[in-house]
Amino acid sequence: MTDREGPRRPSGRPALAAFAAVTALAAGGVWFSQATDRASAVDAAPKTSAVQDLKESGASAKGLPGVRDCGFGRPEVKPKVITLACADKGMVATGITWDRYGAKDAEGRGVVQVEKTAAGVGTNAGFPATLRLYGTRTLDGARAFTELEVTYEGSTPLGDTTEMYNLA
Repeated sequence: MTDREGPRRPSGRPALAAFAAVTALAAGGVWFSQATDRASAVDAAPKTSAVQDLKESGASAKGLPGVRDCGFGRPEVKPKVITLACADKGMVATGITWDRYGAKDAEGRGVVQVEKTAAGVGTNAGFPATLRLYGTRTLDGARAFTELEVTYEGSTPLGDTTEMYNLA
């Protein structure tokens, strides 16, 4: 047997293995470095009224209609939180104070909180709005509002000054 002449060329396998190891470490570092961003996004994300401690007893006060969270459960009278985007919970009206709450309609003020992915922007956002409940019906034996009109004061999350939501 004779030896090859000239310098030996290194195999591509060690270089490929080194590249894969460096890529995996870099990706892991980026993923871990964003852990606080992911955690804060979860903390800052809007929460539905079903998971907040803001709910009242849920019983109808003096026979007044309430609001069912995403159309389910017992109607809550004078809710402080109403979920607007039930599919992903990315948009909720929060901090609602009711100026008028009657048997046929209700009007109050709050802030529509929009999660950054739902808003299509880089940060979570809040939009002051007037909320009007109407369209009462008996659902599962309890009176509930079935419609919500949101009128924004200034800038809006979706570009419309008024949005309508079906709550049934």
